[in-house]
Amino acid sequence: MKILDQNTWKRKEHYAFFKACDDPYYGVTLEIDVTKAYEKCKALDISFSLYYHYLSTKALNEIEEFRFRIKGEDIVIFDKTDVTTILLRPDKTFVIAYVPFVDSFEEFCLLAKAEFEKMLKTTGIGLTEDIMRLNTIHYSAMPWLNFKSLSHPLKIGAVKGNPRISFGKAYEINNKRLMSVAVHAHHGFVDGFHIGAYIDTFQTYLDE
Repeated sequence: MKILDQNTWKRKEHYAFFKACDDPYYGVTLEIDVTKAYEKCKALDISFSLYYHYLSTKALNEIEEFRFRIKGEDIVIFDKTDVTTILLRPDKTFVIAYVPFVDSFEEFCLLAKAEFEKMLKTTGIGLTEDIMRLNTIHYSAMPWLNFKSLSHPLKIGAVKGNPRISFGKAYEINNKRLMSVAVHAHHGFVDGFHIGAYIDTFQTYLDE
């Protein structure tokens, strides 16, 4: 982690402009092609959900602007971001789980499955110290819905800059399997160019 020198930062005025907004986040929703990734997961009997969480985080970590966070009056840049994601319990309440990002997908799966097993036995939302870490991406998945847009509740004054990414239902059309992805990010850090770079990188990994 390093502290950004805001005085020499090329986005100094952009950040100040959006920081003054009541809600500095903006979002876009689009579809990605998950055909190859979905077929790979089925063939290898691995979790499709964990696979796209892993690839998405890998892609985001390659784009520095998605690793910017607000800490007091400082802006910090993390070396990597970890994962928080939503789990659905049998009683249909949700809990938030934390998974550290590691380079190995196999190790990521082991960490995730251990965390999921633990958190599904709890009650409440699961606001642990890990969940509140600054260097996290906030994920959610709604595999029941093919949504075209999405909004998030946001506590004004508590903005830290964590990206929020939601995945929809993977559905088949014209021999392809598509999935909605909603990306919400702090506009002081992230523009459409950066979201485009994330989606392009994510798509490349999904196609490998």
